Amino acid sequence: MNWPIRSRGTALGFVALASLSVGALPVLAGPPALSVELNKLEPQGSGCRAYLVVQNDDATAYQSYKLDIVLFQQDGVIGRRFAMDLAPLKPQKRTVKLFDLDNIACDKIGSFLINDVVECKADAGPLDNCLAGMTVKSLTNVQLSK
Repeated sequence: MNWPIRSRGTALGFVALASLSVGALPVLAGPPALSVELNKLEPQGSGCRAYLVVQNDDATAYQSYKLDIVLFQQDGVIGRRFAMDLAPLKPQKRTVKLFDLDNIACDKIGSFLINDVVECKADAGPLDNCLAGMTVKSLTNVQLSK
């Protein structure tokens, strides 16, 4: 659009003023950025050991990050429900966590569902909506979802 120079200057002044005004507003942080990867399943006696790789891309250090996890058998029936705390999690750090599932063979596991994050606490206090900021994936033939 060909605006007269006076209008163009006014428009640019308005844009600059709007930018300053927006910059003065507090920035609301979104959900923490955390990825959970089911990396490996390994037979462990009569059970199965699962390895999770947790990537904390956020500047947040977590004192608690408790997951409500549901294990589905290969036929889709719920096998068990359990809680797992991934914390402590350091900021900007990749961490490996493992957990043992007694009396269930790895080849009987169909999938895992991260049902919820039941406790999410940083050094500064409790955080909301931690499940929304989490991404999940699996490098095994067992699906991990949320």
